[in-house]
Amino acid sequence: MLITDDFLPVPVPESLDATYLVPIAGLPKVSPKTAVERLTGRLAEPVHGLARQMLDSPLMSVDTRPVGEFPELPPDLLTAFGATEAQLARLAAATHLVVVQAEYRPGWPPAHEWAARAVAAAIAETVDGDVVDVFGLQFLDPAAALRSLPDEQGRIRLVDWVLVPYSSDADGLWFTTKGLRRFGLLELQAQGVPDHLTRAWGAVMTGAARRLLRDWTEGLAGEEVPAFVQLPVLATVTGHDIAVAYGNPEQHGATAPVLLRLELDPATDPDADSFLSLNPPPGHPGPAGRYFAAACATLFNGIQPDVRYARPGDAMSRAIATARAGLGDIRARFLAGQLPAETQLVVKYGLPGDEGPEFVWAGVTSWDSPERIVGASASDANSDPSVRIGAPVVVAATDVVDWALLDGTGVIEGGWTQAVLDAGEPPTAD
Repeated sequence: MLITDDFLPVPVPESLDATYLVPIAGLPKVSPKTAVERLTGRLAEPVHGLARQMLDSPLMSVDTRPVGEFPELPPDLLTAFGATEAQLARLAAATHLVVVQAEYRPGWPPAHEWAARAVAAAIAETVDGDVVDVFGLQFLDPAAALRSLPDEQGRIRLVDWVLVPYSSDADGLWFTTKGLRRFGLLELQAQGVPDHLTRAWGAVMTGAARRLLRDWTEGLAGEEVPAFVQLPVLATVTGHDIAVAYGNPEQHGATAPVLLRLELDPATDPDADSFLSLNPPPGHPGPAGRYFAAACATLFNGIQPDVRYARPGDAMSRAIATARAGLGDIRARFLAGQLPAETQLVVKYGLPGDEGPEFVWAGVTSWDSPERIVGASASDANSDPSVRIGAPVVVAATDVVDWALLDGTGVIEGGWTQAVLDAGEPPTAD
């Protein structure tokens, strides 16, 4: 095994397994094979064929057990990971659990996860029930479980498979991932993250998970499963990694990459998890939190991912008027492909909120109609839970208060309202 200062050897497990539950009252009336056959035409290949093949192999088992034979699922943790009262009530009323388990070698595709989730979702549809992902301690409705599986191009949203929980301590926020072990990779962690970077750093962790998972699966591409995969000590994360992880590869942006140093943090307790820690690169002065803040600023192109509320005033009014006056021209340039190479057009628009309009940014992906802009959100919104980083959005042009062109250095054109918010100075038109 080659060990250098540039690469970190990460151990590979011999095999991986997945477990999904379907709580039911009574016994299932449809066999797993029949349930999966009903997904014909709705579930993309190769997952549909993979699920059928694994059902016929010793790599998958589907058993129906009385609830009392299975360890109780902790309702507090289920709630923490999004369980609703209705889902918990259906679990409490269940007399049996359909237990779907699958095993497979590490590598891509993760056949154990894809096939087990597909079979569990198929069964849950037949009983109008829920899927419980035992690894993530999450409830999934069957439609959501099926949507999380690969499309015709084999693409998935990593956020459907990897969560990023965090907790607070005296040094700031402690972030971890929960889901990379599905693929055999150790979970990531970062400590000392500033409190105000909650949403932004969660997105960065997801982008880092995407980049490292790609390196990990490339290292497992051979016929034989290696004992170790060499991961780069300096991991590069870009805005594109974040966009792809959230299922919006078209929101490429032109962000400069940031470097994060990987360090193996082995568990001292045999029952605890080992982690891959994300740290600033060598030579960075000051606390880690300062570097994490700078990394977020770089990856979000100088546009703050945390929401800003516009304050009234002549300077802001002039900024909005200047931006709106230029909408026609910037749309024409966007449609004609006349924007500078390696730039991203973003717009700022208002969402109604209890404290007044909340203004967030979105990357423009299409603008066929002058009145309607299609894009992907560049931040999470407080006032609308459906607006999340990378989520598709449709913006009425009348709601736009600013626009900007971004490259790897930040704003190169536009951004008048942001200038008022950041500097407190009246903007000037070009």
